[in-house]
Amino acid sequence: MSLSTVDSVLARYRRHLSSGRASLGEMFGGDVEVFASGAWVRTSSGRELLNCGGYGVFITGARHPRVLAEVRAQLDRNPVATRLLLEPQAALAAEALASVTPPGLDRVHFACSGTEAVEAALKLARANGRRHVVGTVNGYHGKTLGSLSVTGRPLFQNPFRPLLPDVSHVPYGSADALAQELAGHADGTVCVLLEPVQGEAGVIVPPAGYLREVAGLCRRHGAFLVLDEVQTGLGRLGAWWGADREGVVPDVLLAGKALGGGVVPVSALVATDEAFAPFDRDPFIHTSTFSGAPLGMAAVRGAIAAIQEDDLVTRADRLGRQLRDSLGSLLRDVFGDLAVLRGVGLLIGIELAVDGLAGELLLELMAGGVIANHSLNSDRVLRLTPPAVLDEREVGFLLDAFDGAARAVLR
Repeated sequence: MSLSTVDSVLARYRRHLSSGRASLGEMFGGDVEVFASGAWVRTSSGRELLNCGGYGVFITGARHPRVLAEVRAQLDRNPVATRLLLEPQAALAAEALASVTPPGLDRVHFACSGTEAVEAALKLARANGRRHVVGTVNGYHGKTLGSLSVTGRPLFQNPFRPLLPDVSHVPYGSADALAQELAGHADGTVCVLLEPVQGEAGVIVPPAGYLREVAGLCRRHGAFLVLDEVQTGLGRLGAWWGADREGVVPDVLLAGKALGGGVVPVSALVATDEAFAPFDRDPFIHTSTFSGAPLGMAAVRGAIAAIQEDDLVTRADRLGRQLRDSLGSLLRDVFGDLAVLRGVGLLIGIELAVDGLAGELLLELMAGGVIANHSLNSDRVLRLTPPAVLDEREVGFLLDAFDGAARAVLR
């Protein structure tokens, strides 16, 4: 791609998409991504970047052969369904997803984005009589109006008020705070929505046993428990789900990001029979034209098969331990007490104590050939969400690039 073409991409962003997004692209060098495979992204200038970003989408890497094979075959058959007739790919994808979720979560509603899955969960909670929603401070669940109401950061909420009524937030990781909040409402009237690990808050890992305590409180008060695993699910935490790490079975579990295998945007709500009953009684109470589209369903089947066949859950756990150990040592050597590393599996957060350093580190990593992410609810935290397909050479590349970037920031 010529420089003039790159300039034309920036011009089209400014004219038709977002001038702010164009400026952000220029801050990261003004390059344009044109190809991706495995853990690597190629740009228009010919650079090869190791993709440790993508907000959790690429647990299987980009364009995994198993996912591509399923999607290509479906593209040649029936990519988008009529929605009037039954369609086999949706049934097969639902069966595949239910086979890897916690026991008892057998009923599936598919959507296209994580925030749509959250909206479906909020509606399902209301249909089950739970009209008050309790979220967590700095939790992140998306930016459509219902999801935004539970997303626990005023910065994103204030321009769009009034939001949904009957929503409150409690400190994340405190079962006592949740117990106090639930005690203030009639039993059987509350929906609790939270993440097993808070991603956008800066990879906040709750105390051991927290999810079990939350689940117990919900049972005691008849509360409807929704676990948002859009980012944490499908192996990201070194387990199939964050729920699995503590043996918790919620009323509803939400999946997304990695669910489409890095090829097609797909999300899902997975529920118990009892929780799903309102959607059973009336199949038109919550619908979407592209819910369960065959092309996306083929991607779901391919993604789940790829995770299973390549043992990516185990690899995510092993790679995560290796990276956290090495990065932790490196950070102590370079930054001392100015840096804190947190994480589980391949969801890794690095908090820097000085304002602006996380942004500088993000830029230096990009200059060194590594894509990382900022955290929407925590300006001081840089996030790494590498794919579980990294080999030892790629791990070495990441650690060398991080060492160089960290020392450049310190200088």
